[in-house]
Amino acid sequence: MDNNQSKLNKFKRSTFYKIISEPFGFIGFGLVIILAVIAIFAPIIAPYNPNEIDVINKLESPSSEHILGTDHLGRDTLSRLIYGSRIVLVVSVLTISFGILLALIFGVIAGYSSMMVGNAMLVFFDIIKSFPALLFAITVLALTGPSMVNLIIIIGITRFPAYARLIRAQTLRIRKKEYVMAANAIGASKMSVMYKHILPNVVGPIFIQAAMDIPVVITFEAALSFLGLGTPPPTPSWGTILKIGYSYIRTCPYMVIFGGVALILATLGFTLFGEALRDNLDPN
Repeated sequence: MDNNQSKLNKFKRSTFYKIISEPFGFIGFGLVIILAVIAIFAPIIAPYNPNEIDVINKLESPSSEHILGTDHLGRDTLSRLIYGSRIVLVVSVLTISFGILLALIFGVIAGYSSMMVGNAMLVFFDIIKSFPALLFAITVLALTGPSMVNLIIIIGITRFPAYARLIRAQTLRIRKKEYVMAANAIGASKMSVMYKHILPNVVGPIFIQAAMDIPVVITFEAALSFLGLGTPPPTPSWGTILKIGYSYIRTCPYMVIFGGVALILATLGFTLFGEALRDNLDPN
């Protein structure tokens, strides 16, 4: 009994409990979990194949057969939205991961190297950040062609300077700690110090920033897909669904409505969860 009570008290002191005990944090976490479950079990949940064409039943209004209607090729809108959640999660997670990987490499080097190298890195970060992200992505994708790999790389490049600056600041603070100075005193190499002592202590704050950036990446991907430069057809991206729906908005507005609601709920969930995570982990 005492052991169970101890476990319960420990759970109540955890960051996770603090997040879900807040109304907005609980709502955000719930929306994120629902999105993840839908994406993972999409083949089971979706009533139809998302790419199954049925021209006879194109642009149908919501009915018992097609709950959210069909698109211009007769494809089930609900099934495409369900499978589109996979694109949302895959692009978001891989983009943020790629951005963090670049930021860890360049940020730690900028913070642990000489002042000259650090300043040069800051100029490099500022140059990349100075480009309008959406315009930069449109230009590169127009030249290289739309693909999920290109999309992930380009969005990751546009996001990593902010992470790298944060990691550099953390590295400058940590390099003055006693254990880092002791490692330097016993002759440890710079690579060893960065890998064993710097990296493990800078990843915490970066995850807070990453959680706040996921909604940005989701809307970024949807915007590029809407412009025809995101994930190529027939991949059921939410941005593509909105693009098709916009073409038929006067006669069949359901695709725009349901696609917009899905996009709003996904970004709202990650935003609320990210805010709650930041409030409980960021000392400032």
